[in-house]
Amino acid sequence: MQNLNKFSITLDSQVNILLDTCKKVLDGGVFKGRIVKHKLQKHVRSKDPLEKLYAILMIISDGRYSNGIPSGETVYEALDQVNVYMAEEVARKYVQNQVEVEVENFLMTKQDKYMDDIRLSIIKKKKGPENTGTLRKYENLEKLSSRELTENLMVHLRPHKFSEIIGQERAIKSLISKIASPYPQHIILYGPPGVGKTSAARLALEEAKQLEYTPYDDDSKFVEVDGTTLRWDPREITNPLLGSVHDPIYQGSKRDLAETGIPEPKPGLVTEAHGGILFIDEIGELDSTLQNKLLKVLEDKKVEFSSAYYDPDDETVPKYIKYLFDNGAPADFVLIGATTREPKDINPALRSRCTEVYFEPLTSMDIVKIIEESSKKLDVRLEDGVAEEISKYTIEGRKAINILSDVYSSVVYKNKGIRDGLVITLKDIEEVISINRLTPYDHIEELNQGEVGKVYGLGVSGYMGSTIEIEAVTFKSNEKGKGKIRFNETAGSMAKDSVFNATSVIRKVCGVDLSDYDVHVNIVGGGNIDGPSAGAAITLAIISSITNKEIRGDVAITGEISLRGKVKPVGGVFEKIYGARRRGIKKVLIPKENIKDVPYELSGIEVISVDTIEDVIKEALRH
Repeated sequence: MQNLNKFSITLDSQVNILLDTCKKVLDGGVFKGRIVKHKLQKHVRSKDPLEKLYAILMIISDGRYSNGIPSGETVYEALDQVNVYMAEEVARKYVQNQVEVEVENFLMTKQDKYMDDIRLSIIKKKKGPENTGTLRKYENLEKLSSRELTENLMVHLRPHKFSEIIGQERAIKSLISKIASPYPQHIILYGPPGVGKTSAARLALEEAKQLEYTPYDDDSKFVEVDGTTLRWDPREITNPLLGSVHDPIYQGSKRDLAETGIPEPKPGLVTEAHGGILFIDEIGELDSTLQNKLLKVLEDKKVEFSSAYYDPDDETVPKYIKYLFDNGAPADFVLIGATTREPKDINPALRSRCTEVYFEPLTSMDIVKIIEESSKKLDVRLEDGVAEEISKYTIEGRKAINILSDVYSSVVYKNKGIRDGLVITLKDIEEVISINRLTPYDHIEELNQGEVGKVYGLGVSGYMGSTIEIEAVTFKSNEKGKGKIRFNETAGSMAKDSVFNATSVIRKVCGVDLSDYDVHVNIVGGGNIDGPSAGAAITLAIISSITNKEIRGDVAITGEISLRGKVKPVGGVFEKIYGARRRGIKKVLIPKENIKDVPYELSGIEVISVDTIEDVIKEALRH
């Protein structure tokens, strides 16, 4: 009995100590709150240590203890459980205190940074964004900008009105009629380089602005870009032509947008050209996929943007970004593409949406006019024959102006900068031609004399026609029926076939068996003839050699020869005629079926259609 009372006194002391410890571990408010929460008021005030121990267990475990009021047999186990719960609570409180310290430190850091940003903003407002380094760079830029060489010479000599674009009257008329309309059309300009395609397009817009019935106004822009320099990323990271979206994570949009994760659309050149003209030089070099995307813009008249980062419900998105994503960027413009490629090399889908205008090759006389007009702009006098001499070395107006510019600069230098009364002589031209190692584009010679076995055929490469000198000689073979035929291997298999076709035709027309002759046909210069168009010319050269009759030196011939002596149609007649006229040819013989290909309002050359080799002989041989 005495031992039990002793144990009760000891247990009562332990429980009271634990109760005080519990109050210290838990905040006062938490301690009282848990008493009320678990309805432990009477247990805490009880004189029975076991009931008070139960209350401590429920308070410290926040109701997790579920074994009821301890008995004499479980009292030690309950005391141990109190110690476990107490240790857990102390550990939890310790960790919580550590976390609160870290959070407090983090908040203090952010607060300091925020205050620094405010202070910096105030300083910037007071002192501005400049410092010594930025001001020095700005001064350097101002100094550089104040220095100007002069107006670029090529810009100075560029055509500033349609009358200065030489040799393209028909193309200009066609271009303006398609642009200066209430319903302007998309256009592709074909033609050789340096004939004025870009200048004509630029002037066409200015002309159309003056007409009330066109959709253009003073704000209509002429946006020019070179198709060979346009680069884009298939992932749409960048696309200067159509536009792209700068996502905040990968490319980085503006700082204020990146911080809130808002993507930023970047409109391209098609939007800049809205309401005006987008001119793409060398459009044939444009990436095929990009061409297809451009076609979609031409149909929709807008560019659509998309991004996985765009949230239409985000109220922080600026209005202009929301507009671009929801409605797209406007892109209603007239497309003018220029190319030196042939129509067959252009995207068929693009061609189907565009009308086509063909710029013509320049003649020697056109080059002469360009040189003379440019000399007036330079305020120099040309010695007789200077313009004609320059015209021998190029078929491009731009190249002709470059040569003139080189000569002009050389003469000004020799005159020590004195430009008054400046004269450019043939000797000046010869010096520049020698230094630049220029070679004549065409070897011009006197063509009014005829020769036996020599004739001019016609070829074409791209948009440029040219003359092909063909010669033939024949000798009686040493043994009858064992004659040999020799022909340039480099001229091509189809041209070689034309020689064998000629043997049958000559036998039919002249009654001569070429197997009794050694025949040598030569393409002067060793050029390759891609096609049968030299057949009629080769046949005529052999006939001339056999009959010893001269071929007129001012005549050129194109056309395929059939086994029956018919002159069959060929391609490139338009360009071939211009090439012949440039060489100084006075008469061109073309197949009868090609008469529709003759340039309209042609001057300076006579074009005659022929049906048979007999017609060719009649027109070309001197009788």
